[in-house]
Amino acid sequence: MAFFDQRAPTWNRNFTEAVRTLDRLTSLRERLGLKAGQSLLEVGCGTGLITGWLVENVFPGQVVAADFSREMLIQAQKRKLPAELWLMDICEKSIPERLFDVVFCFNSFPHFRDKVLALQNISRLLAPDGRLLILHLDGSTQLNQFHTRLAHPVCNDLMPTADAWPGLMEEANLKVQSFTDEPELFLLEAVAGYPACRQADTLLEPVQASL
Repeated sequence: MAFFDQRAPTWNRNFTEAVRTLDRLTSLRERLGLKAGQSLLEVGCGTGLITGWLVENVFPGQVVAADFSREMLIQAQKRKLPAELWLMDICEKSIPERLFDVVFCFNSFPHFRDKVLALQNISRLLAPDGRLLILHLDGSTQLNQFHTRLAHPVCNDLMPTADAWPGLMEEANLKVQSFTDEPELFLLEAVAGYPACRQADTLLEPVQASL
């Protein structure tokens, strides 16, 4: 968490890269299948770079943007986004008592320190037939090569290998619907499995209340 807290103020200073990211997302709009009226949870929203784009795609549905870094959320709050901001660690056992049509993980999954628990929590947050989308604009090989060159502890934040995903999903009662892993795109879509796995614990307050 300290790694991201320290870097939050300068995380999205590269304007050209930010524009390129939003352009790529727009080109993927049909494949992502986001629809008006959906409720969407963005896990690992960081400074909120793509949160506004998500809001546009599900309006009048609601977007909740969550991150475990308070400093990242402080930066996101400065954008005055039309979304709820939650200080939430998806790798903790206590999660909100709320269901979403879509859980969206953009550039965040490698940083989940307990990937099994994270997926189990995501499953519990999905409404019946809800979808999990894990998206990166690079393939897993490129991502892992990049992360291993970074400082500790992010150098250990790696994407699972292709053969690991079925087991991870099964443990979380999720089912893979589509899987793309190529040099310039990683996109995994999964659907919620069994409602029995969704027994929520503690309700978390929106981060605005505590900043």
